[in-house]
Amino acid sequence: MKLKGIILLSFFAIFLAFTACEEDNATTDKGTLSLALTDAPIDNESVDSVNITITGLQYHKQNNSWESFDTYETTKVNLLELTDGMTKMLGSFEMEAGQYNQLRFMLDAPTYGEGAQSNPGSYITFDDGTQEDLFVPSGAQTGYKATGSFSVPSNGEVQLTADFDVRKSVVNAKNSGMYILKPTIRLVVDNEAGKITGKLANIDTTKDYNVYAYEDGTYDASTETEVADTVEEYEENLFPNAVTSDMVGEENGYQLHWLAPMKYDLVVAEYIDGQFQSVIGKVEDVTVESDKTTTQEIDLSSL
Repeated sequence: MKLKGIILLSFFAIFLAFTACEEDNATTDKGTLSLALTDAPIDNESVDSVNITITGLQYHKQNNSWESFDTYETTKVNLLELTDGMTKMLGSFEMEAGQYNQLRFMLDAPTYGEGAQSNPGSYITFDDGTQEDLFVPSGAQTGYKATGSFSVPSNGEVQLTADFDVRKSVVNAKNSGMYILKPTIRLVVDNEAGKITGKLANIDTTKDYNVYAYEDGTYDASTETEVADTVEEYEENLFPNAVTSDMVGEENGYQLHWLAPMKYDLVVAEYIDGQFQSVIGKVEDVTVESDKTTTQEIDLSSL
């Protein structure tokens, strides 16, 4: 009986130790998110800077609640300094290990039409020295969602970049003369991202050119170049469904960064003095692989 009791007590002690270990694992099953910010260039060459203030960051849990990163510090940044693959670190944050598909950025940008119409936290400047405040049509209190799937490993780290596409995010509300901020933010895991680079041949030197990247088969010529009024009474920008874009620059080159691995269609448009003229054509089925550069030369005479 004594031996039987000793065996039972031993099993009970092992069970308690195993349970405690499981509880410890449950409470320490965390990982690290390292988050950086980047931007796609703006079409308007007269814009000198686009400045935003990010006051908070939140992550979306699987139970549909939002949690804040308590260690995040308010950051003010000129987005136009973060083009051509440049990034700015927003911080490293401990969070529960698991799969996520969105973050939320809290911005210092008051709602248009409510309260004092001035905003030192988010504004746009132009090459003639003028400055305009940035406002939001709604969402100042709830923040702006950044979407993209990523996994935080247990006791590990995931490096993530948020692409704040200023070209699509800043809209000139022409009925009021105000500039509206409608952030379009996508999340890309760094070691899964690739890029496309190349040069344009046979260009017209009296014109400027932009290259827009679309997920394969998503470009619709009938809608992407039409500016439509919305219920908020401001206009949408052109090419709203492009994943990213770039203005053709020195030596007729372009760079499309932070692209998820898949096939893309490249759409080339021409501009004169900053005004859209027409779409010249597109190059289809350009493949991007993780952590690699795809070179795609574009001959305008063949489009």
